[in-house]
Amino acid sequence: MPNRLAHETSPYLLQHADNPVDWWPWSDEAFEEARRRGVPVLLSVGYSSCHWCHVMAHESFEDEATARLLNEHFVSVKVDREERPDVDAVYMEAVQAATGQGGWPMTVFLTPDAEPFYFGTYFPPEPRHGMPSFSQVLEGVRAAWTDRRDEVGEVAGKIVRDLADRSLAVAGAQPPGREDLMAALMQLTREFDATRGGFGGAPKFPPSMVLEFLLRHHARTESEGALDMVRATCEAMARGGIYDQLGGGFARYSVDAEWVVPHFEKMLYDNALLCRLYAHLWRATGSGLARRIALETADFMVGELRTDQMGFASALDADSDDGTGRHVEGAYYVWTPAQLIEVLGEADARIAADHFGVTEEGTFEEGASVLQLPDTEGLQEAGRLASIKERLLAARETRPRPGRDDKVVAAWNGLAIAALAETGAYFERPDLVQAATDAADLLVRVHMDGQARLHRTSRDGVAGANSGVLEDYADVSEGFLALAQVTGEGVWADFAGLLLDTVLIHFRGPDGSLYDTADDAEALIRRPQDPTDNATPSGWTAAAGALLSYAALTGSSPHREAAERALGIVKALSGRAPRFIGWGLAVAEALLDGPREVAVIGSYDDEATRELHRSALLSTAPGAVVAVGDPGSAEVPLLKDRPLVGGRPAAYVCRDFTCERPTTDPGELAERLRAG
Repeated sequence: MPNRLAHETSPYLLQHADNPVDWWPWSDEAFEEARRRGVPVLLSVGYSSCHWCHVMAHESFEDEATARLLNEHFVSVKVDREERPDVDAVYMEAVQAATGQGGWPMTVFLTPDAEPFYFGTYFPPEPRHGMPSFSQVLEGVRAAWTDRRDEVGEVAGKIVRDLADRSLAVAGAQPPGREDLMAALMQLTREFDATRGGFGGAPKFPPSMVLEFLLRHHARTESEGALDMVRATCEAMARGGIYDQLGGGFARYSVDAEWVVPHFEKMLYDNALLCRLYAHLWRATGSGLARRIALETADFMVGELRTDQMGFASALDADSDDGTGRHVEGAYYVWTPAQLIEVLGEADARIAADHFGVTEEGTFEEGASVLQLPDTEGLQEAGRLASIKERLLAARETRPRPGRDDKVVAAWNGLAIAALAETGAYFERPDLVQAATDAADLLVRVHMDGQARLHRTSRDGVAGANSGVLEDYADVSEGFLALAQVTGEGVWADFAGLLLDTVLIHFRGPDGSLYDTADDAEALIRRPQDPTDNATPSGWTAAAGALLSYAALTGSSPHREAAERALGIVKALSGRAPRFIGWGLAVAEALLDGPREVAVIGSYDDEATRELHRSALLSTAPGAVVAVGDPGSAEVPLLKDRPLVGGRPAAYVCRDFTCERPTTDPGELAERLRAG
């Protein structure tokens, strides 16, 4: 018989609806039930494309004996971290403070007042590698709750008090200056893997936001070292197994330091950030590889993740059926030499094995290899390779596909809108700009209410019950602002302004610091507040960036001042941990550069207007904003009082509250917009 999760909309929660565990969704009613019964709460947090979440579910939550233990002695609450990032953040902070590490699945035991007292992540069904079994953990917690309740309460209270003391204060803090950004560059240079690209060792994650900072730093200072780190890392990722060499798109991370074996789930946010990064790398260097990866990644998002409602789904699973009924990680993506021969024949299979690095020993499990692109491009005839790739892709399409989490997350769709709008504009792909516009329209119609408040998620065109968090407002604003600059439609800047006003009213503290949840959101044991960039820009740094761009487009002093105050935290963190404040550093580069404001005046029917607009969009000046419209247009304030020049379309460039004389020459405009 299905449990209470059968009524939820989250694909992750629905995966557990038939468990024998009597799951509750996160709700006041669950904690009231725990109080009524006098039992602790088991909080289990995961997400649908999480491999070890699936493993623990199969081993423990589908097990009748484990379920009986849970149902008798606990109230069990299941949370999708992608729907409730606030719940995840609060308890993950407690897990990391107590154990020094965290991850998913996250397993936390709470009092009926939601105070945590025991933590973990994955627990095996039997004792293994020094870990207790899950049933041993349950018995131990049950015994502690029954026999040492006062001690449990003291531990929980101390944890909550310690968390409360962690609030961040930024009063009086200044944004990073040139010296701070140079120091961040030096620290990143020390941590850079000069042999394999990226930063640090295994596991190795795509450092999208750090690379955006390095691109902007190069544009402002002409630092070749900064650009070299971007080039080397982007090429290593594009040639590695972390990139899908047949279908496009990036996996979540590499389990090794060489980018060979990925954790195979594909997340919307990674692909949006990386698509935009590679497009920006092409803009800076003209790299043909960067152009190909940007376009293939954009096409992957549109082809594989777009929903019927024209939003973008959250993720594709790592696991899929290997053809024998077993769900195996990477089964959809890996190849053996024998499988190549079966699809291609002996001769082409040899070429494919050399081209994609498929070996008899294999680079993954059971003799299978993850396709890579070793440094052999151009050694084979291009038409033959195209045919090989086409046939392999067609054969792969016959395999059981990984599952798709088709909920639409506002923040991640905002990132996708920005990436698709810019990639479509750079490479003259109006279909990609239209895909961005369609997704933006869905966010306005379904996720945004009449008071400019956002719903975090939707599914099948129906908004979820959970309120948007800071990253939703910030990333959606970022997407809308990018779309406004590409299309010239000021309504998207207007929508961004409404959302950013909500940020200033409901997410900002008196000292200018930012909180992840609104002041009227559900009260948790602590109001989450995390400025560090992890898999995505933090809500804090993303909001700073969107506020700064909006201020440049509109001339709004309150939005600029809010951005500058928010960047104070970047100065505090940049010297110690630049890898975890990359987007904040990128925004700081924009602030140092102005950011530059470009108003293009002229009819879009006129080729000269379009050439000036394109020249402006292709500027690498950090954080430059662009507006385009007819003379007298009121689409955005940046266009106000800008006439044609001699009856011809013209571009006006302003920086640091000073405007240069207008130009009608796209080449001259490009030269003026070179950073420095």
